[in-house]
Amino acid sequence: MGEFDILERLVSFPSVVGQPNATIVQWIADYARSHGAQVSIALGPEGDRSNLFATIGPRDVPGVILSGHMDVVPAGETDWVSDPFSLHADGDRLYGRGTSDMKGFLACALAALPELSKMRLKRPVHLAFSYDEEAGCKGVPHLINLMPTLCALPDMCIVGEPSGLRAIRAHKGKAAARITVRGRTGHSSRPDQGLNGIHAMSKILESAVKSADALTHGPFDSNFEPPYSSLQVGTIKGGQAVNIIPDLCVADIEARAISGVSPASLLEPLRKATETLETNGFDVSFDTLSEYPALSLAEDAPLTALMRELTGLEPLAAVSYGTEAGLYQAAGIDSIICGPGDIARAHKANEFITRDELSLCHRMLLQLGRRLSA
Repeated sequence: MGEFDILERLVSFPSVVGQPNATIVQWIADYARSHGAQVSIALGPEGDRSNLFATIGPRDVPGVILSGHMDVVPAGETDWVSDPFSLHADGDRLYGRGTSDMKGFLACALAALPELSKMRLKRPVHLAFSYDEEAGCKGVPHLINLMPTLCALPDMCIVGEPSGLRAIRAHKGKAAARITVRGRTGHSSRPDQGLNGIHAMSKILESAVKSADALTHGPFDSNFEPPYSSLQVGTIKGGQAVNIIPDLCVADIEARAISGVSPASLLEPLRKATETLETNGFDVSFDTLSEYPALSLAEDAPLTALMRELTGLEPLAAVSYGTEAGLYQAAGIDSIICGPGDIARAHKANEFITRDELSLCHRMLLQLGRRLSA
């Protein structure tokens, strides 16, 4: 099967984030095994979602990971021109949910397996396919923890997020939290008998706004846009009616951190603000939704030079969005982003990738295989 046929099959699996993924995992496992790969399926703690790890070549020496996620965001947009879970070809464009983000890369990696299996690889190629990346990289930490039992620690990782096949050396880290404030409801005519959850949340929101403003004053990293860490309140919910004291208010807040800054540390002022509310009779919870570190690969790292050779392009210094690459780097594996497609097409109706982009990625992976055979 070529990359087009494999992509067609992968898109047909509606592997939406947060949902069971056994069907796509089993299909990939069967395909990879049929081409000589050693495959491990690792069930996550949720009990209905799994990571997949496959190896071509010797497992007892350090190798290269091709990393990608099998989950996609929902396809509820109303302006799709075709079924988002049925690959639709229109000239060079291939439409479907996940084509760019990032089943196109998965298809190229799987399409390369038959040829990689025929090469005399001195160092292995590993496929590390995760679940729930779109929920804040929730699946891959479990796979990384298992990796010492699966192979010698790899020394390089290529995360195939859509980058136009131009390597990217750095990205921001992220932490997100849900703050829930519970007070006491009642009739709005007797505010003295209630505890207004929305009013209480305003204290936390004030802290968030102050923190967000302070971050604009540095520290700075000119590789990013914007060149500083950031914090924002993404959603807020509370209240039933104007004449009812709202007892419940919930806010989701995220922080994005430049390299060298802990994303979780940016949320600490908000955590401290919740403690004041608790002394005033409110019940407050602070729940981490997701967290992953920034990526920062040196300009003179061997992986940077390798990607420069494989793509013929100078790697881009940084992007502001996040990926699983920071988690691999934190585990001691040099990591970089490079994959087919365009991030600007992701998470929207009529997502697509082109046949030419798939072909170029396939050739890049075969060139990588030849380098690992030399």
